[in-house]
Amino acid sequence: MLGNFTYSNPTKLYFGKDALEGLNAELPGYGKNVLLVYGGGSIKKNGIYKKIIEILQANGKNIFEDAGVMPNPTSDKLEEGIQRARSAKADLILAVGGGSVCDYAKAVSVSVNCNDDAWEKYYIRFDDVTCDIIPVGCVLTMVGTGSEMNGGSVITNRRQKLKIGHVFGDNVFPKFSILNPEFTFTVPKYQMVAGIYDIMSHILEQYFSGTDDNTSDYIMEGLLRSLIHSADIAVKNPKDYEARSNIMWIATWALNTLVAKGKTTDWMVHMLGQAIGAHTDATHGMTLSAVSMPYYRHILPYGEAKFARYAVNVWGVNPEDKSQRQVAEEGLSEMEQWMQSIGLVMNITRLGATEEMLDGIVKSTRITNGGYKVLDEKDIKKVIKASY
Repeated sequence: MLGNFTYSNPTKLYFGKDALEGLNAELPGYGKNVLLVYGGGSIKKNGIYKKIIEILQANGKNIFEDAGVMPNPTSDKLEEGIQRARSAKADLILAVGGGSVCDYAKAVSVSVNCNDDAWEKYYIRFDDVTCDIIPVGCVLTMVGTGSEMNGGSVITNRRQKLKIGHVFGDNVFPKFSILNPEFTFTVPKYQMVAGIYDIMSHILEQYFSGTDDNTSDYIMEGLLRSLIHSADIAVKNPKDYEARSNIMWIATWALNTLVAKGKTTDWMVHMLGQAIGAHTDATHGMTLSAVSMPYYRHILPYGEAKFARYAVNVWGVNPEDKSQRQVAEEGLSEMEQWMQSIGLVMNITRLGATEEMLDGIVKSTRITNGGYKVLDEKDIKKVIKASY
């Protein structure tokens, strides 16, 4: 490993079938007023809401609610949440849901005590946090984003056709997160599969960067093999606890900043996917799967050795009597077949993208510089057209 880095992760995790008991351990450390943040109401149908309300009441908390957080939380919803948190004088924001709910809770937490427009401050200017932060806790019901153990927060501005992530420092990380794999059992298969690919994409964004002998790459190869194995089981039996628990744990480690250490990291697949999401409001993981093959084939010549290593160490490609390019291409073909086999969307047309949107998607795509090739607008247009 050649890079210099500092590592810190302040989030406390409670994992397993009894993880919700951790809420009783954590709540006494916070004030009376709790803002309960959640999505469309599925937690009321599956009983999670009732359990959490009972725990909050048993701990003497005043409960205020902010429901209706959408899968791609918007700047308008963020403004609504800021006002709710202010009215509640919230001492703790408890996010119950998937990554979007956790992302949204973090965005609210850094904005409540600021007078600036939250979208402009954090998602256009990328300012640091300059005001008091309301602590966030998470109860996870869907896996994929890793938001339960990082400072990331992605918000969509529908008027501007922009979907942007701000990665805050560890002072914004959730103070605690509760991970019970059983809470993910009722997630629809489409969403489960999208989450699985979000995990894979997080790992690949960090893996396909750098050329040094980096310990993080060995860790990521193991995470990827475990994810592929468990995903194949979960797709056939979504209530297989062992498979779902492995997927949940991999999701956390894929993006809790550990494997990024010493790496430049790419993130161009996410920039492409987020631009598509800003125009179509499509499920995040599927926007990533739809652009991945065209993107990776586009940059393969610039990172051929790493793609060949990926083919051998993750997909089991036999390199004997093959050129490095052949091995690399075979690995991507294996990946593509697997993606299709678990039901991932492989083009943006299925996500609602139209030909009229393509130029706008290109313009909405932010360019990163940590991968094997820094794209220009011509490259982006080529990848988007190949994804259509």
